[in-house]
Amino acid sequence: MRRSLVFASALALGLGILAGQAGAQQRPAQRDAVRIGILSDMSGSFADVAGPGSVVAAQLAAEDFGGRAAGLPVQIVSGDHQNRADVGSALARRWVDVDGVDAIVDLPNSAVALAVGDVVRNANRTMLVTAAVTTRLTGDACSPNTVHYSLDNWSMANVPSRALVREGGSTWFYITADYVFGHDLEQQSANAVRRAGGRVLGSVRHPLGTADFSSVLLQAQASRAEVVALANSQADFINAMKQAGEFGLTRRGQRVLGLAVYVSDIVSLGLEATQGAIVTGNWYWDMNDGTRDFARRFAARHNGRMPTALQANVYAAVLHFLKAVDAVGGSTDGRAVVARMKEMPTDDRLFGRGSIRADGRRMSPVYVFQVKAPGESSGPYDVYRLVREVPIEEAYRPIEEGGCPLVAGGRRGG
Repeated sequence: MRRSLVFASALALGLGILAGQAGAQQRPAQRDAVRIGILSDMSGSFADVAGPGSVVAAQLAAEDFGGRAAGLPVQIVSGDHQNRADVGSALARRWVDVDGVDAIVDLPNSAVALAVGDVVRNANRTMLVTAAVTTRLTGDACSPNTVHYSLDNWSMANVPSRALVREGGSTWFYITADYVFGHDLEQQSANAVRRAGGRVLGSVRHPLGTADFSSVLLQAQASRAEVVALANSQADFINAMKQAGEFGLTRRGQRVLGLAVYVSDIVSLGLEATQGAIVTGNWYWDMNDGTRDFARRFAARHNGRMPTALQANVYAAVLHFLKAVDAVGGSTDGRAVVARMKEMPTDDRLFGRGSIRADGRRMSPVYVFQVKAPGESSGPYDVYRLVREVPIEEAYRPIEEGGCPLVAGGRRGG
């Protein structure tokens, strides 16, 4: 059985080490560090896009901040939630109750993020979601202890769905991961398709970690939909995309669209299979000098791999959190820290200047990229060409539509 606490890494600049399984030591009687827990999927479906690389990103942020906040050393700890909400919430509870963790970061898998959010709110600590994408995090499940850094399903679904309907893709069929993330992504895309004048012909759901997509692809093929949308991610998206090619969906005139695609997916599939694809994201490693410098430093510590947008989110979130901790004098009061994070503009070399809304949504530019052809690429991670920057008012769900109770006029609801 895997340990729930996978590893803890010592930071440069004299940062301390917190090692061993969660619960192996008691919380110190007097606070001796600012502790940040990277709660991620370390070896499963999301390990490439978040996982160990998210720990590296957190380390780099802590080092760039100087290794201390409010006079205390910064420590990074890490744990594996195994894509299970019960495992994630139990580890989070141990971290805040016993090990003195101040902030929990990353959280790929929306069900885990929602469960951990309850733990963090009850303990009045901080949760910085840099990988989960459910819209509920800034909707009915919004919290004064949470900031949502990663793009959510509304952004990832609305931008490409509206564009494809305008380009003539009027009928849609969905292949959907059967858990919170997939359900929400399908719903957000289907709503956008209908608003744009398109029609949804049907959908089929599959378990997380599916290896054989033949039966669901046959249903998609039989639907004769012009667009087959993959409302899944990571290993599921890669397997579905590969098998869609083997089934010849595109040769029969159907367009296969991934709604949640990351650089690591494109690298895994190869440019021959993905050239010309449209991808929505809030970050790419080769955009400017600041992103390229971070990518080089990250790759030097992560087996030559370039960072994904989710790992870049970790860097930005940890850096802004430490600025807020400094500003409030090192308080462990998560609500006070998050309130200060919302008051201060976000500003770093990876994303530039941005802000955090009252519902916890981090606002930064969103981009549309096109995957390069093999002949245009200079290396394995040179995969995107920038098409356009999406106006902020189009890139995020309007705050009044989310139903967040923290927003004036907000309501509880689904």
